[in-house]
Amino acid sequence: MKIAEVTALQIFDSRGNPTIEARIKLENGIVGAGLVPSGASTGQFEAHELRDGDPSRLRGKSVFQAIKNVETEIADNIRGMNVSDQAGLDSVLIRLDGTPNKSRLGANAILAVSMAAARATANARAVPLFRSLGEGTLLPLPEIQLIGGGAHANWVIDVQDFMMVANGAESYEQALEMTFEVYHAAGEILEKRGQRFGLADEGGYWPAISSNQEAFEVCLQAIESAGLKPGKEVSLSLDIAASDLFDGERYHFRSEKKSFSREQFVQLMKGWCEDYPIISLEDPFADTDRESWRTLNREIGERVQLIGDDLFVTNPTRIQQGIDEALANAVLIKLNQIGTVTETLDAIRLTQKAGWRPVISARSGETEDAFIAHLAVATNAGQLKVGSFARSERMVKWNEVLRIARDLGSQATFNATAFRR
Repeated sequence: MKIAEVTALQIFDSRGNPTIEARIKLENGIVGAGLVPSGASTGQFEAHELRDGDPSRLRGKSVFQAIKNVETEIADNIRGMNVSDQAGLDSVLIRLDGTPNKSRLGANAILAVSMAAARATANARAVPLFRSLGEGTLLPLPEIQLIGGGAHANWVIDVQDFMMVANGAESYEQALEMTFEVYHAAGEILEKRGQRFGLADEGGYWPAISSNQEAFEVCLQAIESAGLKPGKEVSLSLDIAASDLFDGERYHFRSEKKSFSREQFVQLMKGWCEDYPIISLEDPFADTDRESWRTLNREIGERVQLIGDDLFVTNPTRIQQGIDEALANAVLIKLNQIGTVTETLDAIRLTQKAGWRPVISARSGETEDAFIAHLAVATNAGQLKVGSFARSERMVKWNEVLRIARDLGSQATFNATAFRR
């Protein structure tokens, strides 16, 4: 299973921005491809996405240099390698780049090749990707955006994601059915209120509302309108994306013209979790505000999932620091934050070894690649967050889990009980 050819192509993500697709062809003719997503709300510690910066072409967002890096330096150094040695190949890519954040060759270039290698391996073995990546059988609990805000909806409200989790579901299929009912109920409610502006980047509703409080009201009303019980059958999950709200001293809800000290913001997060059926909070504080993370985890970490995204950026070193300091109890896992499949798998294993929960996640600028659906099942991660229940770049992931469930048959498992109060 030796690598014969490595090529790349500039394609476009779900926001219409350029990104990379890499293809690896083996000596026996088998091919694997990897499509790289892109984030809008990105952490300062993420691996570097290389763009050309030429304003005369695609507003500076083109990725021609990254493509050149794939087809020259990277191709020259991995041609002839055994594609099934994922760790060895990724190690070569990391050493070849030589920077702490993959900024020389570009994390987008490196990840595209890493994902393509994983796909080529699975294709060569004639098995689904999830079987090639691991031995998992656990279908993930979906985390689905109902209302988008923050950087995903032009700051109409400050909280980035108001999401639902069908924690009362007994199967993956039932979770999707419950999602369907709540999602469409939310759209109807906003329509009747004259507050449905459109869809945000990830397929949730872009509302014409003026406060986070209104978003809570719509979400709870949607759950009840669907004939389900808030907190029992369907609960809420929030992505605060607080690094975007923090100026180094205070947190700001600009749409509501409100400002909070660190201590006040801790109390706000705690109060929301007491007042609403919230079972998960992502990035409730900035990636530099470690004391607030530690305080909230100490006070509510036993009953609420506290997910670090910008805080950890899928980086095993940062995750270990968070474990040592008891900053959270879960980690958002994004392939392009760290830049290789191997490092992503390492981050998941480290999270699980600590007794924390990994949440496999898409990006706001997504592709039609369903890689992360396979990753979630292969690693028994237990949770998958890909945006909402609309737009094909989102639905392709949910649908792929249905296909994986069919492939697994009686081996497939599903467990939402850990998220029931």
